[in-house]
Amino acid sequence: MASTLKHKIGFALLLLLLTAGALLVHGYHPFVEDAEIYLPTVESLLDSRLFPVGREFFGTQASLTLFPNLIAWSIHAAHVPLEYGLFVWHATSIFLLLVGCWQLSGMLFKNLPARAGSVCLVAALLTIPVAGTALYIMDQYLNPRNLAAFAGVFALGWTLEKKYLPASLCLLFSACVHPLMTAFTFSLCALLLMAERFEKRDEYRFSRARAANGIALLLPFGISLSTPNSPAYHAAAMRHGFHYIQLWQWYEWVGILAPVLLFWWFARIARASQRLELERVCRALIVYDLVFFFAALALDLPARFESLARLQPLRSLHLLYILLFVIIGGLLGEVVLKSRLWRWALLFVPLATGMFLAQRSLFAASSHIDLPGRPLRNPWAQAFMWVRENTPVDAAFAMDPSFLQLPGEDEYGFRCLAERSRLADTIKDSGTVSMFPPLAEHWFEEIQDQTPWKEFHAADFNRLRTKYGVNWIILQQPGTGGLDCAYENTAVKVCRVREMP
Repeated sequence: MASTLKHKIGFALLLLLLTAGALLVHGYHPFVEDAEIYLPTVESLLDSRLFPVGREFFGTQASLTLFPNLIAWSIHAAHVPLEYGLFVWHATSIFLLLVGCWQLSGMLFKNLPARAGSVCLVAALLTIPVAGTALYIMDQYLNPRNLAAFAGVFALGWTLEKKYLPASLCLLFSACVHPLMTAFTFSLCALLLMAERFEKRDEYRFSRARAANGIALLLPFGISLSTPNSPAYHAAAMRHGFHYIQLWQWYEWVGILAPVLLFWWFARIARASQRLELERVCRALIVYDLVFFFAALALDLPARFESLARLQPLRSLHLLYILLFVIIGGLLGEVVLKSRLWRWALLFVPLATGMFLAQRSLFAASSHIDLPGRPLRNPWAQAFMWVRENTPVDAAFAMDPSFLQLPGEDEYGFRCLAERSRLADTIKDSGTVSMFPPLAEHWFEEIQDQTPWKEFHAADFNRLRTKYGVNWIILQQPGTGGLDCAYENTAVKVCRVREMP
């Protein structure tokens, strides 16, 4: 008993060290990218005065998940600042993903080097791109996908262990924070159960009829095929080419089909060594990959289904890639790395270094880790923080609609960091529109009214004030002359928009 407890404590400490290592390698940026979609709802739950304008561009998507409620409740209950609460949640989600991978690898491999290889490879590749989906295994900031990822891995592990109650509870939790990603996890769990049921003596296969009968379980989406399109919706959707498989590059297609060949190879290895569990998982993943690949083709190629591409069937690859790295890491640990420390260092030091350098190039104008309580290094982020601390809660801002893609901006979200309202942008708000077509006309009107931003002068800003109530603007240096600017740094100016006489 004491020995078992010591082993568990040792494994927990190892996973905590891997969590810290993952943070050091992949970085942490709590207010970037999709944080602009999810965090404003958390902030508005903590302070109802925030975001009197433009709430529909983040509130609509947040209404489908309990993620903001969970994060806001936990921060309120713990009486900690938002930044500290986000960091703890993010670190915890990494740790739980690694715990889930450790549990899952234990169902597929029995020796310690194999299980360690599985977890170490996942930890080293958290921010590797998943084919052309615009997803990572785990983002550098807290979002619903992070929570759905570890819940999904636990659900799969418990499904393999035939512990269906905890597996169902994990699926329920995942559905509360990210319904779409949960649909993929549910599909794979269903496939694993079907694979076990259809296993025959020493021959293992899915019949075509049985696989076809199971496809209904793999597409549990309930969006009508009759969703109307419009030029405004098309303009928003085309800004997210990763929704459309026909727009993917050839190497991104390889990211879909190469795993099929790898899982086929791994299944043969597993069969030769009488590892029926590993073989079953690999064969189920082949079917899983191909079904959603053909689903993506069916939804993407006919033009009349354009709005249905927002279902993004190939987001199924997110879970598939986690299992791919669990299996590759396990086989490497078992066959190649074994107990040779120098072999582990030879693999993981260059791999971690490469992932670190990739993240540094991605956030070149920012600190690698935006620790809570420390000043932000990025000049755009510094300006947004000034806005939070020095402008009224009901202030309404306008800025370049494409500001998230400007050099040196590093995709810091304005709403989530400044906690102030702004007019629509072409990057994140168009993503919300692509998921919710009724917002398209409103979004398109605001974008048109801010175009061409770089040629705007005082009269144009005053027009935005008259139509939308905009009373502050943010301009990229050197900006426009003759404005009342209360703050500026090397990158931006923050200026008032006063009513013209």
